[in-house]
Amino acid sequence: MIRCEIRGENIEVTDAIRSHIEEKVGKLERYFNDVPNTHAHVNIKTYNNKQGKVEITIPMKGLTLRAEERHDDLYAAVDLIVDKLERQIRKHKTKINRKFREKDPELEMFRAAENGNGNGDSTDQADEGIEIVRTKEFTLKPMDSEEAVLQMNMLGHDFFVFNDRETEGTSIVYRRRDGKYAVIETN
Repeated sequence: MIRCEIRGENIEVTDAIRSHIEEKVGKLERYFNDVPNTHAHVNIKTYNNKQGKVEITIPMKGLTLRAEERHDDLYAAVDLIVDKLERQIRKHKTKINRKFREKDPELEMFRAAENGNGNGDSTDQADEGIEIVRTKEFTLKPMDSEEAVLQMNMLGHDFFVFNDRETEGTSIVYRRRDGKYAVIETN
């Protein structure tokens, strides 16, 4: 069962909003053979221009589903997010089940979707394969996150991988959609 933990910023989470989110997110359960007490973290935020942002993150063993949507109508945003999450599940379902079937056909993580073609797979043409067109190799240099941002901007990239001088681990800086910067640290 997927339980929703809903948090609102600048908005009161009404019973109507809560039940709509729980109903829509609950529909995702049909894609899984076994959904052990999974939590969906839902953040709702409204801005001064009355536009809202909804984020849904569902961490699971071996897979984290996440989507966000900005929209004037929060109900429409939830519907759009669930559509995005369904596409993510279908994309991963094909790849994961293929790997599991190669190892052990009894260990399918996802349910086969019924789509009338007889084989249970419901994938788009674009989901068939990921083509890696280039591989780069480089040496990670020790630096702090500010220096990494400068390097990233100098190269004209949206992200930069580096050895963090402070934590001595591999980190990534990236430019967010709002133009600000963020750091991902590894353990």
